Amino acid sequence: MIAVVSRVSRAEVRVEGEVVGAIEAGMLILLGVVRGDDAARTRRLAERIARFRFFRDEAGRMDRSILESGGSALVVSQFTLVADGRKGRRPSFERAAPPELAEPLIELFVAVLDELGVPVRTGRFGALMAVESVGDGPVTFVLEEPVRAVGNAPKSLS
Repeated sequence: MIAVVSRVSRAEVRVEGEVVGAIEAGMLILLGVVRGDDAARTRRLAERIARFRFFRDEAGRMDRSILESGGSALVVSQFTLVADGRKGRRPSFERAAPPELAEPLIELFVAVLDELGVPVRTGRFGALMAVESVGDGPVTFVLEEPVRAVGNAPKSLS
């Protein structure tokens, strides 16, 4: 699962000209689901993002999470985040989870943020969306909860 998380002063998403999700100060999360992602991985990434300290404190340092600073999240599913563009001139979407697997994980991600106390708005899964945001900073991070193969645990350095 891959997320592009931007600190914003406002953001909105439209479908066919209609605003379907809008926030004031907070974070815009573009979220891509990778083949092999599951509920545990989804939950870990949502919890990590809710506690990720990239909002300013009184001293102006990035030392507060959205839970500490207030604000909302706008979550927009974006399968193109998992595209592979290393070969040729056309991206490959083989890594992207199929819609029937991706949509429930996007919904779970949103539910976890909500459970943690983050007010959440969303785009519309599978729709052609126009996303507009005003960056605060700009401050943007790419966060990933990688799929790990069985038996692929990190090796000791000793």
